[in-house]
Amino acid sequence: MLRMTHSTALLTDMYELTMVDAALQDGTASRRCVFEVFARRLPGGRRYGVVAGIGRIIDQLQDFHFTDEEIAYLRSAHVVSEHMLDYLSSYHFSGNLYGYAEGELYFPGSPILTATGTFAECCLLETLLLSVLNHDSAVATAASRMTAAAHGRPCVDFGARRAHEGAAVAAARAAYVAGFVGTSDLEAGRLYGIPVSGTSAHAFTLLHDTEMDAFSAQIKAMGTGTTLLVDTYDTEQGVEHAVRAAEAAGGKLGAIRVDSGDLVAGAFKVRGQLDALGATSTKITVTNDLDEYALAALGSAPVDGYGVGTRLVTGSGVPTAEMVYKMVARENAAGTVVPVAKRSAGKAGVGGFKVAGRLSRGERVSEELVLSCDSWEKGQQALAERGARPLQVKLIDRGVINEQFGGRAGLEQARARHTASRRELPDDAWRLSAGEPGIPTLMERVD
Repeated sequence: MLRMTHSTALLTDMYELTMVDAALQDGTASRRCVFEVFARRLPGGRRYGVVAGIGRIIDQLQDFHFTDEEIAYLRSAHVVSEHMLDYLSSYHFSGNLYGYAEGELYFPGSPILTATGTFAECCLLETLLLSVLNHDSAVATAASRMTAAAHGRPCVDFGARRAHEGAAVAAARAAYVAGFVGTSDLEAGRLYGIPVSGTSAHAFTLLHDTEMDAFSAQIKAMGTGTTLLVDTYDTEQGVEHAVRAAEAAGGKLGAIRVDSGDLVAGAFKVRGQLDALGATSTKITVTNDLDEYALAALGSAPVDGYGVGTRLVTGSGVPTAEMVYKMVARENAAGTVVPVAKRSAGKAGVGGFKVAGRLSRGERVSEELVLSCDSWEKGQQALAERGARPLQVKLIDRGVINEQFGGRAGLEQARARHTASRRELPDDAWRLSAGEPGIPTLMERVD
């Protein structure tokens, strides 16, 4: 498993602990409850969302416990009572956690993650679950739109310098789920086995007395298959220097990178120049604040690959998936579990434990089916009767974590799942323009 070197239990908001403290004091902390992660809408008018971060949640829940260090801090900060500290010292989530399989698409109202257990143990998970899912799903959704717009041309994550160092690693992982082929972030490569890739910086060219000196040095160190950055000074001259430097080393240049100017017109010009110089096998990689719209515009240009940075790690203008974690059922004073939901204007919810499946017409999906029911088993049976493909998996069973959904193996499964799930979308759902969700969500009650 991929583990943090310390407890993850304080990656949370103070009010979660104080709520549990109060519930312990009035005797309601042990009431059975159901909490659900869902999104009321798809921000940015996007047609679908991508579930990402499930594997990271699995990994981080391994370390969600309160050690002597965490207890000492909470005591010194006077956050909660001694009774609460006693409870936390032996905390272990012993409930169930159901979730959409990572890489799966989601829509408004989808029960993306469901926690069942006591109020106390479920309440404490809120911030960790949401912080991971909201960030990773936002990045994965943007990345999915980018890889769709790229039409098979490889996209590589170059965003590490545009994000918090921890977020950069998580973003590289989320982008890989959604079809990116690699990352420049070495820590993401080390942790998750994501292929690493890189070119060179303008500083390397500026370091040398001439551009030819810089290119020759890079080729000597890395071979003619390297990628040379050709627009530090004059792009046309840079292309010629790059090709000549490779020829002087006895080979053909692998690729060039263009990072400025009109990328569409520039790609045609550079391709013509490379071909005229005999470098017909040299590939062209472009960078420079690319997003899904820029990639779509480059569709007809002779470009072989993309390096995407700022717009990727910031969700391409949508930095959060806007998911929420709400109680949808709880045990009452009589010991009966009953549905509950907010009724606030614009934030009304749907109570009850839910299961989800996807209905299809031929090879394309047509509706998201969400069933409110009394149990997981009853819900799965109802989905089968309606011919819906189940979307959720059991991530934690009575406190036992299913490790197959974490680590590197879980990441590769998520990547394959995303490809298959996106392929099922109807044509309208692939549009980059803002609009309605690609498929409607149908909600039913199963008695």
